[in-house]
Amino acid sequence: MIETLPRPPAASDLDELAALLMDAVDSGAGVSFILPFSVAAAREWWCTTLERAHARSIVLVARDEDRIVGTVQLHPAWAPNQPHRADIAKLIVHRRARRRGIARALMTAIEARARAAGFTLLTLDTVVGDPAEQLYATSGWQRVGVIPDYALYPDGRPHDAVIFYKNV
Repeated sequence: MIETLPRPPAASDLDELAALLMDAVDSGAGVSFILPFSVAAAREWWCTTLERAHARSIVLVARDEDRIVGTVQLHPAWAPNQPHRADIAKLIVHRRARRRGIARALMTAIEARARAAGFTLLTLDTVVGDPAEQLYATSGWQRVGVIPDYALYPDGRPHDAVIFYKNV
């Protein structure tokens, strides 16, 4: 089940989101964090991110038997001349729940919520060669190009990023 994360989130949801982020980092996903990374740091990141979120930000979660197994975020562009644009971030699915269509369902839901909120242009970046790249390419996202050495994997190795956009 895909739903909007309530504001403020329940403490149990913060714990599950922290565990989800920790699983992504432990699995080597390029989601902004470097090892060593603790559950406490993951929970703090979620708390800070949600506290600072723009009023028009959207955080969706996927639940499987009432546990959070996936998430994706929409963050409006900060610039006053870009009220129509938002960034998609942190599409994460727990390793135990992958290959079941959850990432695609989260993306379909966030795109629908973006349209309903008045956004017409979405952007995102992902690691070149990751399964997410294929997901976006087969979901109508347009590849803009690749930026070499864009960020680091959790183990410190650099990775390239591919930039995508979609009109919704």
